[in-house]
Amino acid sequence: MRHGKKFNHLSRTASHRAAMLSNMAVSLIKHKRITTTVAKAKALKVYVEPLITKSKKDTTNSRRVVFSKLQDKYAVTELFQEISQKVADRPGGYTRIIKTGFRANDGADMCFIELVDYDENMAKTKKATRRTRRSKKAADAPAAEVVEEVVAETPAEEVKAEEAPAEAPAEEAKTEEAAAE
Repeated sequence: MRHGKKFNHLSRTASHRAAMLSNMAVSLIKHKRITTTVAKAKALKVYVEPLITKSKKDTTNSRRVVFSKLQDKYAVTELFQEISQKVADRPGGYTRIIKTGFRANDGADMCFIELVDYDENMAKTKKATRRTRRSKKAADAPAAEVVEEVVAETPAEEVKAEEAPAEAPAEEAKTEEAAAE
């Protein structure tokens, strides 16, 4: 029976699967983003996230445990020096899987997996949002009232005075052109 055996074997033997995941983890650590199939990315996420958590404590034992999984001293050094510093305050979820479509030749579902703290594009566009139970109409109503109050408080003469300088240089330019002719 298969009770409790839920991980994806990826149609490989145990040694082949371990070597493949180790190589993919090293590539992910070195390049911060790799393109692969969704099934391999999910397996890699389960494989690499405990290693990143282990790298938060820079002890000899944790280095040895991580090195036994990765077998690449440059990747281990980068993981413990650079990556562990960036993810020190993060409680988990160090990787992100983003689906990119299907591969042309065999139709495999493709994606890229990346380290969350290293994607500059997502960091720029991501804004803090809060979920509320209020409807959008209720949230927008106070903002509309504030705008109406500001418009009502501003005298019409000030508004015309602000617009007048913008139009004045254009009229002066026309009169100068007429005088030049």
